[in-house]
Amino acid sequence: MSVLADFPVPLLGFAAFSGTGKTTLLEKLIPLLTAQGLNVALVKHSHHDIEMDKPGKDSYRLRKAGASQVVLAGTHRSILFSEYARPRDSKLLEQLRLLQTDSLDLVLVEGFRDEVFNKIELHRSCLDKPFLFESDSSVIALACDHKVKNCTLPQMDLNDLNALAQFVSEFVKAYND
Repeated sequence: MSVLADFPVPLLGFAAFSGTGKTTLLEKLIPLLTAQGLNVALVKHSHHDIEMDKPGKDSYRLRKAGASQVVLAGTHRSILFSEYARPRDSKLLEQLRLLQTDSLDLVLVEGFRDEVFNKIELHRSCLDKPFLFESDSSVIALACDHKVKNCTLPQMDLNDLNALAQFVSEFVKAYND
């Protein structure tokens, strides 16, 4: 897989400016999708230095000893830690390569809004931010807190989770047809 278009599973992003509520929306949307029988993965982008490991734990000590990758395998989950030689902003494609796609029906992406792949734009008028769809042809739908004139994309109410779940389900079905 050398480009996002070659990814073997439906890939759908949720793009918005900070403070729009992407994580909160996804936290409510994912259970609706899994209730439909979809096996969903999520890739979330962060601009912060993330650290899930704890100083003193074996995995932390082994990473600090110089291992560039550490898999921490437990009875309920596995965690892959990948260390970068220099701080850098990761690309979506390299993160997608970490997923085990054989059992997935859908991969949702939070963030990576500047990369080219299908996205739903989330927009709240109170934040007074510009619309992304006006300059990003990858946006395939708009979920907003008000109706937007002069927008030819499908529009949904940002707070109507059932409409969003229906749109995502139809997206997956169209991908598989």
